[in-house]
Amino acid sequence: MIVLPILIPFLIGVLCLLVKKTSLSSTLSILGAFLQLGVAVWMLTEVVAAEIIAVQIGNWQAPFGISIVADLMAAIMVLITAVISLAVQFYALSDISKALKQKHFYAIVNLLLMGVNGSFLTGDLFNLYVWFEVMLIASFVLITMGGEKAQLEGGVKYLVINLLSSILFLCGIGLLYGKLGTLNMADIAAKMVDVEDAFLINSSAMLLFVAFGIKSALFPFFFWLPASYHTPNIAISALFAGLLTKVGVYALIRSYTLLFQTQFDLIQDVLIVVSACTMIFGVFGAACQYDIKKILSFHIISQIGYIVMGLAIGTPLAIAGAIFYTIHHIVVKTNLFLIGGLIERIYGTSDLKKLGGLFKWSPAFSLLFFIPAFSLGGIPPFSGFWAKFGVIRAGLEANHFWLVGAALFVGVFTLFSMTKIWAEAFWKKSEVESPPHWNSLTYSSVLPCVVLALITLYLSFFGNTLFSYAESTSAQLLNPSFYINALLN
Repeated sequence: MIVLPILIPFLIGVLCLLVKKTSLSSTLSILGAFLQLGVAVWMLTEVVAAEIIAVQIGNWQAPFGISIVADLMAAIMVLITAVISLAVQFYALSDISKALKQKHFYAIVNLLLMGVNGSFLTGDLFNLYVWFEVMLIASFVLITMGGEKAQLEGGVKYLVINLLSSILFLCGIGLLYGKLGTLNMADIAAKMVDVEDAFLINSSAMLLFVAFGIKSALFPFFFWLPASYHTPNIAISALFAGLLTKVGVYALIRSYTLLFQTQFDLIQDVLIVVSACTMIFGVFGAACQYDIKKILSFHIISQIGYIVMGLAIGTPLAIAGAIFYTIHHIVVKTNLFLIGGLIERIYGTSDLKKLGGLFKWSPAFSLLFFIPAFSLGGIPPFSGFWAKFGVIRAGLEANHFWLVGAALFVGVFTLFSMTKIWAEAFWKKSEVESPPHWNSLTYSSVLPCVVLALITLYLSFFGNTLFSYAESTSAQLLNPSFYINALLN
C-alpha cells in the first residue's frame, strides 16, 4: 500500500507519455489523481490504526535495504499532496494550452508528484536525495515549459540555486556516511546517541540545514523563489507554491526531530533567528509589490517562517502547531494562486493598478477570494488564525517573547498585503464597465477554488480533528525511539 503513492504517478506518467491525444492524457492523469487520493485516505486510516507502517524493498532488511516508511507525518503529507494535485490538474484543463499539453505537461506533473511522495515516504537519506533530484528535473521542465524569456530566466535561477542545494546535500550525507557507515534514517538516529566526537556530525547537520533551507526558501536563501514562481502558467505556480517548499520544510522537521535530535540545542538559536528573518523579509517583500503573483510568492517565504518557528521552539505544542500551519498554508496558498490566475484571466493582467470593481460585478467571486486571503492574514475564525495561535502560544509558553513579537508584527503586514489586493482588485472603482474576459471563466477552473475554499472553512470551524492528528504526529516526532524500533527491531 505505501508504495502506491510512488508507483501510481510513475505509471500514469508513463501512460501519458505513450498516448498521443491530449484529452486522453488529461483524463488518465485526473483519474490517477483520484486514485492517489483514495490510496492516501486508505494509508492514513491504516497508519492511524497501526501508528507506523514500513516496507523493506526487495526484502533487504534495514539498514541495508531501501526503506519506505509511513508514520503520521508522512501519511498526512501524502494525503494533502493528493488533494492539491487533483485540484491543480483539474484547474489545468482550461489553464494549460493544448500546445503545452502536447509537450507532456501531465506526464511531467506526475513525475513531480512521484518525487514529492517519494520524499515524504523514504526512510533513507540517499533516497531522499534521489527524490529531490526527481523533483528538480520535473520542476525545471515545468517552469520553463512555455519557452518565454521570463520563464527561461526564472528557470535558470531556480535550477542553479537548487543544484547548489543538491551539492551541499550530497556533501552532507557523504560526510555522515563516512562517520557512521549508514544512511538509513532510523539507523543514523540510533547511532547518534553513542557518538562522542560530534565534529563531523555537526558539519553534516549544518550542510543539510543549508540544503534544506534553500529548498524551503529560508532566509537568506529565499531570493530564487520570488524570481521564478510567478513566471510559469498559474496552475504550475500553484502546484509549486503549495508543495515544493513544504518538502524542504518536511525534511528539516524530520532531520531535527529524528537524525540530529541530540544536537538540536546547538542549532536551536540559529533556527529561531532564521525563522524570524524569514518571516520579516518575506512579508516586507510582499508589501512592496503591486503584482498579485509576486505578492503571493513573497508570502510563501514569510509563511514558511512561521512553520520553522514551530520547529525552532521545539515543544510538543510548537511542533503540532507547525504541522497544522503546514496543512493550512498548502491549501490556502494553492487556492490564492489559482484565484489570482482567474483574476489575471478576467483582466488580462495581475497588476493591481489596472484592476478594480470585482466586488461590484460578482460578490460570489469576491467571497471566493476573501476566504483564503483573510485566512492567510490570520483573521478569526479562519484557519490561519488558529495556525498562528498555535505557534504563538507555544512561543509564549517557551518564553521566546521577541520571536512572538516578530510573528505578530509579520501577521499585521500579512493582513496589510491581503487588504491591499482586496482594496485594489475588488473595492476600487474600475475604469471599464465590465471585466473584458469575464466569460472566460470555466467550470473546471472555478470548481477547484470552491473545493479548496470549503476545505479552508472546514479547517476553520472543525480544525480540532486535524489538530488532534497534529498533536499525535508531534508526539511521534519527539519520540525517535518509536521510529527507530519500527524499522530496526
